[in-house]
Amino acid sequence: MNWRLQPPTSAALRYGLAFASLAAALGLTLIFLHFHLPLPFAAFALSAIAIAFWYGGMGPGILAAVLASLIRTYVFEPQANAVSRLLYDLVFLVFALLMSQGTRLRNELEARVAGRTADLTRANEELMLEIAERKKAEAELRESIIQQERAEEALRQAQADLAHMNRVTTMSELAASLAHEIKQPIAAAVTDANTCLRWLTRENPDIEEARQTATRIVKDATRAAEIISRIRLLFKKDISERELVDVNELIRDMIVLLRSEATRYSISVRTDLARDLPQIMADRVQLQQVIMNLVINSIDAMKDVEGMRELAIKTQPSENEHFLLSVSDTGVGLPPQRDQIFNAFFTTKVYGTGMGLAISRSIVESHGGRLWAGDNSPRGASFYLALPTATGAH
Repeated sequence: MNWRLQPPTSAALRYGLAFASLAAALGLTLIFLHFHLPLPFAAFALSAIAIAFWYGGMGPGILAAVLASLIRTYVFEPQANAVSRLLYDLVFLVFALLMSQGTRLRNELEARVAGRTADLTRANEELMLEIAERKKAEAELRESIIQQERAEEALRQAQADLAHMNRVTTMSELAASLAHEIKQPIAAAVTDANTCLRWLTRENPDIEEARQTATRIVKDATRAAEIISRIRLLFKKDISERELVDVNELIRDMIVLLRSEATRYSISVRTDLARDLPQIMADRVQLQQVIMNLVINSIDAMKDVEGMRELAIKTQPSENEHFLLSVSDTGVGLPPQRDQIFNAFFTTKVYGTGMGLAISRSIVESHGGRLWAGDNSPRGASFYLALPTATGAH
């Protein structure tokens, strides 16, 4: 503790402590003398010096040592020789030096403790600030994650709505073909019904012929119902439900639906479907949509070309528990911007939406597969679809 830096009031109290401690030592000594007790002033003086040094500091301690020496010399032992005085003064001086050293060490320790306390306080404040900032960052991160999840959910919903819209748009293009497809079994059923009536209204009804005719009516009606069922599935908007799907069966269904459209433009359809092709775990309606988009694109590409018009659909097992589906045509081929054909809103059709291939790729990738395209030789294009089988998906 540096006594020069203390304010006047504090300095007055500290120096007053030196005087008070020596006064107490003097009083106690006089009391001892009054009762004829041994002279204890040296012990009381040392105690007073210690108190002054410890609680007052360097200056008051030195003052107490000087006062103690003067009081001893001029009050209690005025006739003492020089050697005795020197010894007592030396004792007071040594004790004062020891006390000054102890006081200095105590002050240094207090300063170090105060500095360490200040460092710990500052470190604690910085830690609390860091914790507060971290909590704020975590709250912001949680909010960001929630917003991202909401955005992803909105994107999935928009993709589902867009895919449904694309199915409806595509079905509108097939309205004439589907009407013709449904009309055929109905017309056949009507013809068979009239034939059945004629067999039954004869003078000698031919029950066997009528039975066979009625059987054909049932088959025609069943076929019409199946066509309508397929159309309802394509129009259906529902959450994705994955099940074991036979891809070859889906291809055959698409060929039935699009047969009139292919016949209308003199397009021959050739299939090469692998036997014992493993089933896949997929959403039936979405996979129907992908196959229908690819087949319709191939038909559109061959509407205005001269020469042979052939649509080839092929399935085959592939490596890594996948299977490969290809749809090839002899049409106009891929456009110059072939790297953009799977981008949303890119189309080469006059009335196209530019969403068919984009949605098809999104559906395929959501099933863990891949969709790509390439040119045919000498003309046309091929689209390839690779999907994991049920074993690979599991």
